[in-house]
Amino acid sequence: MKTLEELKKELLADGIIDAAEVKELEEVLYEDGVIDKDEADFLFELNNAVSGKANAPEWKDFFVKAITSFVLDDDQSNGEVDDDEAKYLYGQIKGDGQIDDIEKALLENIKTKSRNFPALLAELL
Repeated sequence: MKTLEELKKELLADGIIDAAEVKELEEVLYEDGVIDKDEADFLFELNNAVSGKANAPEWKDFFVKAITSFVLDDDQSNGEVDDDEAKYLYGQIKGDGQIDDIEKALLENIKTKSRNFPALLAELL
């Protein structure tokens, strides 16, 4: 099995993420059924690298679904965004100095699905 680093090199070789690559990502990242912090970090790195490029529409859907799952489907604060998660998302989204369409879609999705939506995240919308 490839490491995340190997996978990232492969995915970014052509500068975009296509539908077949999204399928591969899904298989690799959901192999154990959950998205962990390393995998979430990895997805944000990928998104920053391909932001604004002609990626497959499936990339946006997968990114939003995976990060939403990482934040909301956890044992500590199931269905809610706790303070640590809010700070994590804020740092990841603001980290590259811009909020792209995919990150906005992520925030909107979390806002819709979560029982709460911290002010820290609301200011990003």
